[in-house]
Amino acid sequence: MAKTKRKKIEQEKQADVLQKRPQSKSVAKQATAVVQDPLAKQVEQFQEQIRQAVAAKQKLRIVGGNSKSWYGNSQALGQAQELNTSAYGGIIEYEPTELFIRVRAGTRLDEVQRLLDQHGQMFAFEPPRFADTATIGGMVSAGLSGPRRAYAAAIKDHVLGVTMLNGRAELLRFGAKVIKNVAGYDVSRLMVGALGSLGLLLDVTLKVVPKPQAESSVIFAMSEVDALHQFNRWAGQALPISASCYHAGRLSLRLSGAQAAVKAAQDQLGGQVMLDDRDFWTSVREQQHHFFLPEPDLCLWRLSLPSSAPALPLRSKSLIEWGGAQRWLWTHEDMSKIKELAQRLGGHATMFRYAPADTEVFTALPSAIAKIEDGLRLAFDPHAVFQLHRTAGRQSGVN
Repeated sequence: MAKTKRKKIEQEKQADVLQKRPQSKSVAKQATAVVQDPLAKQVEQFQEQIRQAVAAKQKLRIVGGNSKSWYGNSQALGQAQELNTSAYGGIIEYEPTELFIRVRAGTRLDEVQRLLDQHGQMFAFEPPRFADTATIGGMVSAGLSGPRRAYAAAIKDHVLGVTMLNGRAELLRFGAKVIKNVAGYDVSRLMVGALGSLGLLLDVTLKVVPKPQAESSVIFAMSEVDALHQFNRWAGQALPISASCYHAGRLSLRLSGAQAAVKAAQDQLGGQVMLDDRDFWTSVREQQHHFFLPEPDLCLWRLSLPSSAPALPLRSKSLIEWGGAQRWLWTHEDMSKIKELAQRLGGHATMFRYAPADTEVFTALPSAIAKIEDGLRLAFDPHAVFQLHRTAGRQSGVN
């Protein structure tokens, strides 16, 4: 028996030595081929398309699920050649215990969310899709967050790393799998809200979080002035608020967290329990709520303001989110008046949807910040291959 045990130990030692022995070049090549990106050929095709566009002085329009093509200025979209990322999909790496996922840009957002749901996890920023075809690349490029944003941070705060092709067709990697305190620029986050103006996003590593144990929503009847006051009062209290909305005399509040915490907050706040809360918050996130139905000859305004900003002195129909920090408007008021008012209150206004053609939809940036943005675009895309004026004109497209 002892002899058999000694023999087994010797065999294990020999196997360990063989594993540590340097591999031959042929074996190393085989190992590399195994771990190589199976869609590497697709990346090479992207690189060749960029090089050809540079040589021909042609613009490229990045298209994934085409769910947000209406967002931002689009004057040059029709003249640009399409660079389609829909075939470049798939999940590269997912570690539920480490709370991160690395996904190719062409992957459908709903596919990723289904996988996260199986593990009791989610994206904390609750991204809107606007269509079932929405992709991870479009989610990052548009930089839009949903109802949970004010209480769980924006999408840019959950981007850990990216792989991209710049305007020279160079493959660049930024960031890591974990959040670290490091000096220098966080280049990965520059891709958020850039609408493809810095280059082609290939894959992104994102932080994920556990889904809340319990959720419940309550409704209150009050005026807009009272609702804004309540938003700010509740913000100073230890309440598990994960979403807020005010429209047409009705304030809706979502509570998320441990079962005991949600129940205690609900008992403290009172109000009427919302029975269809999941459908309601989905309708707000996806702009399927009746408020967002297109108004003839009007555009949908989005105002990003300090949560302490007062009720707006405008003749308008409004819906308020994020504890008062995000305000949606339908109004006949003059465009310059709306932008000036938003700036005076410490925020900015965007003609988010249904804007007239060839209109500057974003508020102009201060000259110092605009100069930095111009320098970044020049560094990433010196031949202006990806410059379609969706964020050009010294404007801000990041939420």
